[in-house]
Amino acid sequence: MTSIFQRGLGADFDRLHPQIRRRFSIGLDSAQACVGRGTMDRVWHGRSFVRPFLALGGSRNILLPRAGRDVPFTIENVPYEDSYGRETVTFVRTFGFPGRDLRFDATMVYSAERGCLVDYLGTHQHLATDLRLAVGAGGALLIRSGQHRFREGPVDVRVPDLIGGDALVRESYDDAARCFRIEVSVTNRRFGPLFGYRGSFTADFVDAAEHGVRDGLRPVREEARP
Repeated sequence: MTSIFQRGLGADFDRLHPQIRRRFSIGLDSAQACVGRGTMDRVWHGRSFVRPFLALGGSRNILLPRAGRDVPFTIENVPYEDSYGRETVTFVRTFGFPGRDLRFDATMVYSAERGCLVDYLGTHQHLATDLRLAVGAGGALLIRSGQHRFREGPVDVRVPDLIGGDALVRESYDDAARCFRIEVSVTNRRFGPLFGYRGSFTADFVDAAEHGVRDGLRPVREEARP
């Protein structure tokens, strides 16, 4: 078995920078988890009228309603088998804003049905997003979001582009500084930039079974539909 990211990239996985390749090889087969710690040089959001939407999303750890500079950052990528028997990797990001930590949660699976990674956002996996992977300059990993779907009970609808967000993630490795660099931006096709962040972190690779999935890392609710 290969990692969900290897399945998502196919033969292009070997073109990634060796450190990026190592980081995205984590999974049930490798039996490794990855915990990154660093600083986001800047966390930003768009114009003032988007703040109520960010606050609403922030209540379920989907969006970031605050901005800042030099924000302490932790990312936890831990593989586990979810309630439906799927290999899943957590993408739980914690931002240490003054007075309060904020989280941006996601869990990822590979969907053979959709032919791509599916990113479930938030504490209750209400939003499912297709992810397309590519290799960028210097062996960076590029992740672009595709179609968004909202799931709650019997409700299963596509999120219109008017209210959806297009995400672009670039993760690279800086050989000189010996750290990972990440830049994330989320924009709306009509309203423009929503939020994003950029910064750097170092990573520890740990035994996944020994590290375990700590309390609060898994979503409260898991969604079976890809």
